[in-house]
Amino acid sequence: MIFEEPIEQLIAEPTRFTRDVRFPDPSEIRLYDETLRDGEQMPGVCYTPQQKLEIATALADIGLHIISVGFPAASAGDRRTLQLVMESKRRGELGDVEILVMCRSNRNDIDVTVEALREIGVDPREVTFFIFSSGSDLHLKYKVGKVLLRFAGRDESEWLSLPLSFYREANIELQCDAVRHARSHGVERIEFGGEDGSRGDVEYFIEYYNRVLAAGGTRPAWPDTVGCLTPEGMRAHGTRLIAGLPAGIPVVAHLHNDYGLGTINAITATACGFKVISLTANGYGERAGNVKLHEYVVAMRQLYGIEIPGFKYNKLRDLARFMERMSGVPMQQHEPIVGTRVFAHESGIHTHGIMIDRRIYEAVPSELVGAHTEFLFGKHSGVALVEQTLRENEDRLAASGVEVTSALAHAVTEQVKRIREERAAGSLAQQAIERYEEISKGLALDAEDVVDIARAIGARATTASAAPLSGN
Repeated sequence: MIFEEPIEQLIAEPTRFTRDVRFPDPSEIRLYDETLRDGEQMPGVCYTPQQKLEIATALADIGLHIISVGFPAASAGDRRTLQLVMESKRRGELGDVEILVMCRSNRNDIDVTVEALREIGVDPREVTFFIFSSGSDLHLKYKVGKVLLRFAGRDESEWLSLPLSFYREANIELQCDAVRHARSHGVERIEFGGEDGSRGDVEYFIEYYNRVLAAGGTRPAWPDTVGCLTPEGMRAHGTRLIAGLPAGIPVVAHLHNDYGLGTINAITATACGFKVISLTANGYGERAGNVKLHEYVVAMRQLYGIEIPGFKYNKLRDLARFMERMSGVPMQQHEPIVGTRVFAHESGIHTHGIMIDRRIYEAVPSELVGAHTEFLFGKHSGVALVEQTLRENEDRLAASGVEVTSALAHAVTEQVKRIREERAAGSLAQQAIERYEEISKGLALDAEDVVDIARAIGARATTASAAPLSGN
């Protein structure tokens, strides 16, 4: 339908509330994907190195700027992933995407990663190393306290008696030592940060960041590791952090979604001056996951007027389906933007409005994200949609000797409602859920599997030790 009045006169756009929010220039915002690292840490998710290369290719194609490919020191699989990805990048298949690897703040992790690169002739300066430690006092003393004691040459018997100030200082020294070690191996781009930043002391983090920058780090990362930040907390911490660092230094916001606040916290972080936003495809990640790529980029564009240059918004739904197939973890049907049914309508009231103009009930433009409006039929369907559907198929019905009339439309509508209620009374929905859970459990391993593996290994070892020695 063509409206007589401009659409701006008929509806008040949401940007009227956000147009005064200040963000970095869109060309400076970097989308930092952690699907291959944090996303794979989601319980039950596992990718082979070849699958990770396929995912990295899809992520680079849609317009991600930075891709974390994993933790090379943790597994041979992640080392092979790094090599496959860098070989692909060398062939020009990933564009100019920045490739990042994760290392703990110890020399061995760095050495293993550098060696994996040199095995395939890649200079370490071509890869960003994310060298991380801890940040909150809880983590510093009670999670990594013994590591810090060993690094400082102290006895573990002092663990509980030493003050928090000792662990804070030792942590900075450990981080600086790791950064200098990476530099000595030719690494030039070094991201760094401490876990549990949102529950740490912001003044400590400012000192920590500035000292590590002086030691050779290039990009601080500040995490809300357990997803407990509110937008108010993000603004308070974020504003202070950005003000306490040298102007122009890009800072990473790494946020989790435990309270469902990942997207708004990421938007708030961007408004505070964070230029690098960590997210994952479909929001996959530990516990409740990470910031959802699709939510962040579309909300920024539609609600705040910030469009990321070069990002292919129209591929978001294809990426979502691809990631579902790769991970085995489906998104809920009503997942914002990428859910399979978020542009589907059944209610007679809604379908009537959508038939006039989709903007009556759809705020997200379906074509923007590669979708289209569709109609489903069921208990809440209205006669108008049923009759329109019959008239769109009038030739087919006529071939069967059926004439489309208003009476037929009413009769069909009643039958549609009846059939849908009959299907609801069955157990198909329950069977579908049970089947999905069964398959998911078959992919993951549980405690019983671990015990069975131990029995098998133990039995083989016992058999081998009991076998007689052969004579010469």
